[in-house]
Amino acid sequence: MFFLQPLFDQIEARFGEVINHFYLIELIFYSLDRTILYFIIWISLRMMYLFFVKKADIKENLFSKHEWVLNIFVFYVLLLVHLTVFREQTSILNVSIHRRSLSEINWHPLVHTIKLTHGTSLFSYYYNFYGNILWFIPMGFGAAYLLKERYSFLKALGIGFSVSILIETMQFLFDTGISDIDDVLFNTAGTIIGILLFSVLDRIIKRRKRKTLSHE
Repeated sequence: MFFLQPLFDQIEARFGEVINHFYLIELIFYSLDRTILYFIIWISLRMMYLFFVKKADIKENLFSKHEWVLNIFVFYVLLLVHLTVFREQTSILNVSIHRRSLSEINWHPLVHTIKLTHGTSLFSYYYNFYGNILWFIPMGFGAAYLLKERYSFLKALGIGFSVSILIETMQFLFDTGISDIDDVLFNTAGTIIGILLFSVLDRIIKRRKRKTLSHE
């Protein structure tokens, strides 16, 4: 790890043998560390684009509300990809495409998820079901916000669905995870929740603005 190794070492020494499923904390640290690295690269490229291509005021644009949301969204997507595809010691620099049979994909909806409810622990079920939904709520919200005037429910949903399919495809090609139709279903559900949250918040803000203007 480039940035978080000292902090991780302290947490591992103190809680490594105490916390169940500590491997998830390790996964989060590795993913965060790489995300920070790639996010620094993104910010550098973004600043060059704003300065040299758009000829824009860096200070004014880089700290605008839209730019903040865009950068948070990029950080979130980078983290999501590293949590789901480039796990542990794998990265975009050392993965390779594996020839695998399509029969290795779980094509039957909810079959694998239901099996998880019959295990000795429900942790895997909760992580698979709620985790896949929760991780994609920011996807729906961020996509809806960034589309701005071009926003529509189907466009925002299409972005979340496409990202989910892309993640499952990379997991299959790089052999870094189990490609499952359930993941796509739950990710899509999370995207829908995020879009609905954006729609509700957007209506509340617009209603307040109208009330403010009517009182002036």
